[in-house]
Amino acid sequence: MGAEARIKELGITLSSPPKPMGNYVPGVRVGNLLFLSGHGPTRIEGNPSARGKVGRDLSTEDAYKVARDVGVNLLGSARSILGSLDRVKRVVKVLGMVNAVESFAEQPKVINGFSDLMVEVFGENGRHARSAVGMGSLPAGIPVEIEMILEVSGGGAPARKPARAKAAKKSRKRR
Repeated sequence: MGAEARIKELGITLSSPPKPMGNYVPGVRVGNLLFLSGHGPTRIEGNPSARGKVGRDLSTEDAYKVARDVGVNLLGSARSILGSLDRVKRVVKVLGMVNAVESFAEQPKVINGFSDLMVEVFGENGRHARSAVGMGSLPAGIPVEIEMILEVSGGGAPARKPARAKAAKKSRKRR
C-alpha cells in the first residue's frame, strides 16, 4: 500500500504548508533528497496550536501528540513539494527539538510521536536516523520543532541559481 492510500486509511488530512515565519522555504530538493525545514505544530489563524515548555506546561504524553501533529505538517509540505507522498522512498534523517525545562530528559519519548507516525505511513521505510534534543526555547514558544530529510524518486530538478547570481551574469554579458 502506498503512502497516499495509507494516509487516507489513517484518516489524516494534510493541509498546504503555512507561510514560513522568516526568509526561508519549507523544503529544498537536491537530486534524490528532499530537505524539509523545521516545522512546528499546526497554526490556527496564524498562531501555533500548542505552546509551552515540556515538563512544566505539557506532559511527555501531550508533547508526543504535538510531535505527531508536527509530522502531519511535514507530510503536508512534502506532498506540496513532490505532488504525492508515493514518491517518498524512505525517511532518512530527523532532528527533533523539544522546548523543555532543564531537568527534562524524555526528548526521545516526545519525538517518538513523530517517528511512530512515519512508520505508520511508510512502513519500514519510515524508520530513520534521528536526533532528539532539548532546547531552552523554540520560535513562538512552540514545544516541538522537527526537520527531516527524505529520499525521493523521480530524479531531482537542477539546483536554481539565486536571482542575484543570474542578474550579475547578465550584467557581465552586457559589458
